[in-house]
Amino acid sequence: MGYSETWKILEEIIIELRKKNLPVSESVMNDLKSAKTLIKLMDTGEDRGEIGPKVETLLADLEANLVTEAQETFSSERIDEWLRRLETSSCIACGNQPKPLAKEESRFVPGLPRDQKWVRVNPIASLPGEKLQQLAEESKLSWKKEKDGHLVVFGKTDNIREFVKKMTEQASR
Repeated sequence: MGYSETWKILEEIIIELRKKNLPVSESVMNDLKSAKTLIKLMDTGEDRGEIGPKVETLLADLEANLVTEAQETFSSERIDEWLRRLETSSCIACGNQPKPLAKEESRFVPGLPRDQKWVRVNPIASLPGEKLQQLAEESKLSWKKEKDGHLVVFGKTDNIREFVKKMTEQASR
């Protein structure tokens, strides 16, 4: 099922409600956080039998609550669009396969010393990877190239700050 897709649509509804300065109850926010946590647990493959029904219940309750709130503020076309997307994201019988979500980036970077700070940089046209590596070395930092092309630069906090300053100066030229 597309639990993650459903969760993202519900999150979008909350964002739209907040943009209109409408209050979103704490229980709704707690249910949204709980659903996200359970979805992540399901993605690990641990004990799906117990978690699935809980996620479905949370998402159904959130959907009912949020759509009811949204109907008071938004046009029927906007509500219908959200309902269509919610139906598509959770549709099993119609043969839709949920799209695999892009893997979330890990905040943990293996192989880096614990006592050092790091920053992940994406090379761009004005700052190619080689130039970033050179700036890192000038700032007395170490670097590591990742498979996806990003560069992880690590070292002392002051040196990271110096690196970021140099990088922004180079990019603005």
